[in-house]
Amino acid sequence: MNRNKQVSTTESRPVGALITWPRRYNLLTDVYLLGRGGKLVEYFATASGIRPGDRAIDIGCGPGRLANALARKAGPQGRVTGVDASGPMIEYATAHAAPTCTFELVPAQSIAYPEASFDVATSTFAMHHIPESERKTALTNVFRILRPGGRLLLADTHPTRGLRGMAIKAMARLAAHREGSTQGHDHDGDVLATVDVRRYRDILTEIGFTTIEFREGPFATGILTAVKPN
Repeated sequence: MNRNKQVSTTESRPVGALITWPRRYNLLTDVYLLGRGGKLVEYFATASGIRPGDRAIDIGCGPGRLANALARKAGPQGRVTGVDASGPMIEYATAHAAPTCTFELVPAQSIAYPEASFDVATSTFAMHHIPESERKTALTNVFRILRPGGRLLLADTHPTRGLRGMAIKAMARLAAHREGSTQGHDHDGDVLATVDVRRYRDILTEIGFTTIEFREGPFATGILTAVKPN
């Protein structure tokens, strides 16, 4: 399968760019993070605010690392669901799932869980894979399935200097090319906006989220958190 193949749901809604090689994805992530990928996943899990007994969903879960980390923090009374539009990713994640973690093949813009099903929602390095026209729909779905007081964490790469900064710019150009937004965008600032999670502040406010906060995380990441009000 091609990692950039555009596919559609049964409703003919675009799914976006898919990564279909989980083992290679894990390897590339570990190389990029100099073997500290596990520490970054644990940081995201902690930053999500998940507590023992919580129910969580990881959107664009890929091979399932963060979902499993969330499951460990939620403990035996908690439950975590990982969703992704890539079949190979879900197959791999299911084969390596923690006891309280399940995975389902569904794109973010098509999730249909009941209202107020989850205490925590996360999506890391995934939003830029969703077609731009579908991102508000995906985030609206997240708002719907979160319980009042539920917490959302979005994270992606963030501009920095040095070799890591050059790598981020290269990945951002690739992401912009996937979504067809490179035309007329020749400056690094324009391209980096593709992976900058701060771009979702206004959308989250419009949907109804509050307490929207941004901070820089470790390993050149940007983290945007928000709360569904009680």
